[in-house]
Amino acid sequence: MTTQIGERERLRHAWRTLSVVSMASVLTALGGSALNVALPQVVRQTHASADAASWILLAFQLTTTVLMVVFGRLADLFGRRAMYLGGLATYTAASLLAGFAPDAWLIVGLRVVQAAGGAMLLTNSAALVTDAFPRSRLGEGMGVYTASFSIAQLAGPTLGGLFSEHLGWRWVFWYNVPIGVACLVWGAVALHPGRPAVQDKGLDLPGNALILACLGGLLLALSEVTRLGWDHPLVVSGLAVFAVTLPLFAVRELRARHPVVDLRMFRDAPFALGTLASFLNSVARVGVVFLVSLFFQAVHGEDPVRAALKVLPLSVAAMGASVASGFLQRRLSARTAAMIGTSLTTAGLLALLAVVSPDASYVPISAALVLVGVGSGLFLPSNTTAILHGLPSNRLGIVNAMRLMLQNTGVVVGTALVLSIITMPLPAALHEYVFAGTLSHVSPAGVAQLVTGYRWALGCMTAISALAVLTCVTRRRAG
Repeated sequence: MTTQIGERERLRHAWRTLSVVSMASVLTALGGSALNVALPQVVRQTHASADAASWILLAFQLTTTVLMVVFGRLADLFGRRAMYLGGLATYTAASLLAGFAPDAWLIVGLRVVQAAGGAMLLTNSAALVTDAFPRSRLGEGMGVYTASFSIAQLAGPTLGGLFSEHLGWRWVFWYNVPIGVACLVWGAVALHPGRPAVQDKGLDLPGNALILACLGGLLLALSEVTRLGWDHPLVVSGLAVFAVTLPLFAVRELRARHPVVDLRMFRDAPFALGTLASFLNSVARVGVVFLVSLFFQAVHGEDPVRAALKVLPLSVAAMGASVASGFLQRRLSARTAAMIGTSLTTAGLLALLAVVSPDASYVPISAALVLVGVGSGLFLPSNTTAILHGLPSNRLGIVNAMRLMLQNTGVVVGTALVLSIITMPLPAALHEYVFAGTLSHVSPAGVAQLVTGYRWALGCMTAISALAVLTCVTRRRAG
């Protein structure tokens, strides 16, 4: 009887923890997706340059990725609850100040502060869920947590359009404030105070500096290569910094007493293959929403709102599959569910490759999007569960941070890859019309060339996704 009461109490705490984590995940994901839509209004009202406009988006992605491993280690050292509440407070305060910013470059600076808060949240979210749920119910919790991002993807563009159109661009930042305060109060109540997972307080400062330089150089180069080209000094410098600091970082971490990234963990085949699958899956699927929405604008000549509505089936399917993944894991192992998910993603990408053409109809494209969405919705929570399942509490923060770091690096790599490939067959003079979505009004011949670029990009994405399937199969056998 006492055991049953204890189990019920643990589950009650687990679901309360999940409610905090999901609310905060919706908050941060909404901020990004809403700003994507409202960015033109922000640019016009602040008289931002093209560089400032791109950095309003890039600053958040780059900062979040390079800080994840640092905050993962700090959370293990000083406690996940304190780090999580600190992240909420930082993100909320930066959102408030960004709404008052008088110029675009100050917004960029505050987006960096927002990203630091977001990194504290993202690094700890899956670790908090994993720590709270019994292992037999972890798949359910992880599925709901992952579905919260799909909710934000569905609602974010609409909110961004409404706020920027009717209330002004500042509300794209200010609406975060009451939600952030509510999350902070509920988090302070619902999250149990806990002891730091790691009692040894050693911190590898040189390792932290090296990983910031290494990842920062790589991500900066990949983020700017589409706009500046591979021979631009900024891109070349970023790649050079990455090439120099990567081996230095590896040597340092193998010798450090308290490594920020314990490279010996990659000797464990299931862990190494799981993180590799996460990276490959991100590279393969990240460009789908952007590519398809751009396809309907640049090839079919549709407006941005209609194009955005046409990619909603992917987010709806991903949200449903994420929730269902937890129940599926009652019958299948998390590794098997992840393998099925990435296989469906590959099938969806292959279907898109088969149907893409200048006169492609919406029905087969939407069916392919549903396949990709279901595959992503199954893969993400299942793969996360497979990686974190069974880990001791003192490793959850850093392992989850490494998973997210590689996943986000895959997002940047995948974005740079598809943007470079789709414009390869076109003359340089037509590139600006592709990204403006007006190519069909300017050059019918360019439309055919763009479709050729789409086929190249989708073929590359399908091949990478197939590698992710092979990685999942190998991990399942290794386990």
